[in-house]
Amino acid sequence: MFIKHQNLHQIMLKIITAAGSSPEEAQIVADHLLRANLTGHDSHGVGMLPTYLRSIGNGLLIPNTSVKAVSDSGTIMVFDGQRGYGQRVAREAMEQAINRCQETGLVLMALRHAHHIGRVGTYGEQSIAAGVLSLHFVNVTNHPPVVAVYNGADARLLTNPICFAMPGTEKNPEILLDMATSKIALGKARVAMNSGKDTPEGAVLDGYGNPSNDPSVLFHQPTGALKPFGRHKGFGIAFFCELLAGALSGGNTIQPEHPKDGSIINNMMTIIIDPKRLVDQDYLHHEMDALIKYILDSPQSSDADEDIMLAGEPERRSMSNRLQTGIPVDSNTWDELLASAASVGINPETLKQFI
Repeated sequence: MFIKHQNLHQIMLKIITAAGSSPEEAQIVADHLLRANLTGHDSHGVGMLPTYLRSIGNGLLIPNTSVKAVSDSGTIMVFDGQRGYGQRVAREAMEQAINRCQETGLVLMALRHAHHIGRVGTYGEQSIAAGVLSLHFVNVTNHPPVVAVYNGADARLLTNPICFAMPGTEKNPEILLDMATSKIALGKARVAMNSGKDTPEGAVLDGYGNPSNDPSVLFHQPTGALKPFGRHKGFGIAFFCELLAGALSGGNTIQPEHPKDGSIINNMMTIIIDPKRLVDQDYLHHEMDALIKYILDSPQSSDADEDIMLAGEPERRSMSNRLQTGIPVDSNTWDELLASAASVGINPETLKQFI
């Protein structure tokens, strides 16, 4: 089914508020999830709500928790998310770090112990809106591993996303690269399973280490694994996410000494830079515009099935389309939403009016 974005937003607000969040926190989380759906990242959208409610029920996600400053030495800031909604605490940490960057020109910010922070690109968009650029490295703890190492047959890592965000110019929009270091995100496999679709070729191993196109092998015993993107290159970046986001933040890595309670805890290392402190802005924008034109003027290869696009363009196209057509929600995800609503005292029938 396709649900109008305004209606899906109302559904999420009702569920998140009923699960214990203040209206302000519910707005932040619902806005974030909706934007993930609008930009085409359904893996990080409304389909995450059932997981969040289970974590609340297990005491692994604590609503109405704000970020806590751990240390502040000027250009280096460390925050603790205290297992609060990641969408809230990461936003709060970014806001403080961006404000500091506008004073100092450069900030290194570490966030630890946040519940699932969602689509990392949202925080890149936060820095872009402030006129600064940002680089983000994220790892995942408290969750069983789901990504194999290069040449490995079982899961040892998680999807460990990275994000790079650069403000645009008068001629060109911002550049936003937001990607998992696995071939696909785990949430995209969940969306594929709920929709009855296969995963892409070469993206998944079954529970015995054999190639598979069946997304369900990632969610049933014996558990399979996602493969890293780019062979050894993606694996190398994922490993550094463990070191940068996990070890250097103090939030832990995936190594087996730490508990895996089935929650999703994110740690994030972020570098925020004010470009005006480095180069003349007219020069920078000229270089960006010339480089973008040079790249996009490349002739399209004979086997290409899409236009040449820079990072961020697929999300803009999805946003434009889904604002008009609505957001696709498969029947399995819809049933899970209804069950989640019922679990927090909402009559599921009241949600059907929004379809």
